Amino acid sequence: MQDWERIQREASRSFDRLLPRVSHAFFAAGGAAADWGVFEQRLRYEWIRLFELLLSLYGTQYDFFYHLEQLLLMMAQSWYERPSWLKQRDSLRETDAEWFQSERMMGGVLYVDRFCGTLSRLREFIPYFKELGLTYIHLMPLFAAPEGNNDGGYAVSSYRHVNPRLGTTAELAELAYDLDRAGISLVLDFVFNHTSDEHEWARRAQAGDPDYQEFYFLFPDRTMPDAYERTLREIFPTVRRGSFTWRADMQRWVWTTFNSFQWDLNYANPAVFRAMAAEMLFLANLGVTVLRLDAVPFIWKRMGTNCENQPEAHRIIQAFNAIARVAAPSLLFKSEAIVHPDDVLSYVSPDECQLSYNPLLMALLWETLATREVKLLAHSLSHRFRLPPGCAWINYLRSHDDIGWTFDDNDARAVGIDPVGHRQFLNAFYTGRFPGSFARGLPFQENPETGDARVSGTLASLAGLEQALSSNDPQAIEIAIRRIILLHSVILSIGGIPLIYLGDEVGTLNDYSYVNDPAKAIDSRWVHRPLRNQSAMNQRHDPTTVPGRIFSALTYLIRLRTSLPAFRDGAMEIVRSDNRHVLAYVRQTGSQRVLVLVNFSEYPQTIAGNLLRMYGPGPELFDLVHEQVVATSTDLTLQPYQFVWLTPAWPKAHRSR
Repeated sequence: MQDWERIQREASRSFDRLLPRVSHAFFAAGGAAADWGVFEQRLRYEWIRLFELLLSLYGTQYDFFYHLEQLLLMMAQSWYERPSWLKQRDSLRETDAEWFQSERMMGGVLYVDRFCGTLSRLREFIPYFKELGLTYIHLMPLFAAPEGNNDGGYAVSSYRHVNPRLGTTAELAELAYDLDRAGISLVLDFVFNHTSDEHEWARRAQAGDPDYQEFYFLFPDRTMPDAYERTLREIFPTVRRGSFTWRADMQRWVWTTFNSFQWDLNYANPAVFRAMAAEMLFLANLGVTVLRLDAVPFIWKRMGTNCENQPEAHRIIQAFNAIARVAAPSLLFKSEAIVHPDDVLSYVSPDECQLSYNPLLMALLWETLATREVKLLAHSLSHRFRLPPGCAWINYLRSHDDIGWTFDDNDARAVGIDPVGHRQFLNAFYTGRFPGSFARGLPFQENPETGDARVSGTLASLAGLEQALSSNDPQAIEIAIRRIILLHSVILSIGGIPLIYLGDEVGTLNDYSYVNDPAKAIDSRWVHRPLRNQSAMNQRHDPTTVPGRIFSALTYLIRLRTSLPAFRDGAMEIVRSDNRHVLAYVRQTGSQRVLVLVNFSEYPQTIAGNLLRMYGPGPELFDLVHEQVVATSTDLTLQPYQFVWLTPAWPKAHRSR
C-alpha cells in the first residue's frame, strides 16, 4: 500500500509539473479552449494508470521524465490535429462504450491489391460490403514494404506512407471517412513488434547511428544470441533456423523472430515506445476504428524465457490503451496472439485489448469437422469462451494466415485424445494425406525435426468443395456447401463479431499459381490469398450456381442475426446434446433465448424431445433458420450438416406467414 501511495503522490506531482507545459504548447499551436478542456479531463482520468505503467517499464531510466513530457506533448499535438468528425465519433462512442458488441456487427477482411487493386477502386465496393451486411472491414497491411517477399506486407517500411501501388495516405483517410458514413468501421494492422530492414529507423541503425541501433537488438557475436536461443522456439523454421540474422553490412547479429528482413524492436528503450505511440495515433487520426495488434506475445525479451507473453508486453499494450483513451478515445485494440488459449485470454480486457481473435474456436471448428465429434470443442468452449465485460471475440474460420492447432493439451486428454497424435492427424487430414479426407490444403512451416506444421487453404477447399467440384460429384458438392454454411452459422451465433475473409462468401478455391512468383513460392499461405473471383461474385444472385447458393445462404443468416438481440454480447452456455456429433449451446440476452444445435456429421442425427424441453420449455419451439415449428413432444432429427436456431416461442413476425 505504501508503494502505491508513493506512486500516486509522484504521479500527482508530475502531473502538476508537466500539465502547464503541455497546456502552453497546445494553445501556442492554436488549440481551442473547449478542445483543451476535453483533453485535460481525459488525461486526468487516465493519468495515474498511465504514469504507473510507464514508471514500471522505464522508471529506472535517467531520462524517464523527459520521455514522459515528450509523450504528453505528442498526445496533445495529436488531439489538436484530430479531425472534427473523429472527435464527434469519440464523444458518441464514449456514451455507447459497448457499440461493438451489437448483433449487427459483421466483419470482413481483404487485401486491397488482391481484391481490387487500389484504395480508390475499393470505394466502389462499399455497396457490395453493405449488401453482404458488413459493418467492419479489415484491410490487410497496405503501407510501404520491401519489394518482393515482405511477409504479405507485415514487414513495414513506413507507418505513414501507403504503398504507392495501392494509393496515397490521403486516399486512405478519404476511404475511412466514406466507410464511416456508410456505417462501416475501418480496421488496420499495427505491426508494432518489428519493422522491415528498410524502415528509416533500421536504415539509420545500419548507417551506424547509435540512437537508432538501440531501437533494435544488435549483437557483435553469437554470445548473447546463443544464450537466448536456448529457450526460444522457432517460428519460421523453413525460412531460417533460430531467431537471429547475420548482417554483414553491419557486422552484427539482429534479432528477427520471423523473417530475416523483419527486425524486432527493443521496447526496453523508452524512445521506441514513444515513437510507436506516435505512429499509433497517426493511424488513429486517419479514421481507423480498430487496430489489430500484430504478434503481441513477442514484444518483450527476457533471458531464460521463451520471450513470449512477458508481463511487460501487457504493460506496453495497457499503456498504449491509456494513451488512446486520452487522444483517440474511439480507437479499439484487437489482439493477435496465436498462442496457448490461456495466454490468448490474458490480453483481453477493457484496459488492454477490447477485442481478440478467437484462434481456439477457429481451430476446433476444423477439428470437429474432421472428426465429426464435438467433444473437444464443447469441453474447451465450456470453460474458455467467457470474456471480461466490455470485450468481444473476433470469431473467424480462416484468415490470411495459416491454421494451427492451438488447443490445450490437457483439454484434449480430458476427453480421451492424445494431443500430439491428434495434431498429426489434423495436419494429415487437411493436407489430403489422410485416407478419405475431403480437404485440399497445403502444409505451412513443416518442421522435419519435430513434425510440427500448420495448414494453408481457403475455407471452401478445406471444407471439401474443391475436391467435390473436381470430381463433378453433385452429392459431394451438396455436402461441401452444407459444411461451409454450417461453419459460418457457428461464428454468426456463438457470440462476438463474426469475421469472413472476402471471397469465402462465394466459395473461392485455392489458387496454386502463387508458386510461379519467386517472391511467394516459398510461402504456402498465398494459396489462400487469391485475386478477387469476379466470376463467382457475378453469380452470387443465381441460386442454381454454387457461389449463388453460398452467398444467399450466408446473407440470409447475417440478416437473421441482426434481428436477434440474444446474439449480441450475451451469455453463451454450452449444453448437453446427448449426441457426440451435435454441438449445443444457448444464447440469451434479456428475455430472448435461443438454443443452437449443430450437426457436424454427414449423417442424420437425433436429439431427444425431452432434452429440447429442458432448454426450451413448452410444447413447441420455433426454428428461426427454417421458419418452422418444432414439436418438443417427439425427437428432432437433424439432417446432414444441418443446424437450427430455436426459440421458446413462435415470434410474432412469423405468425402471419
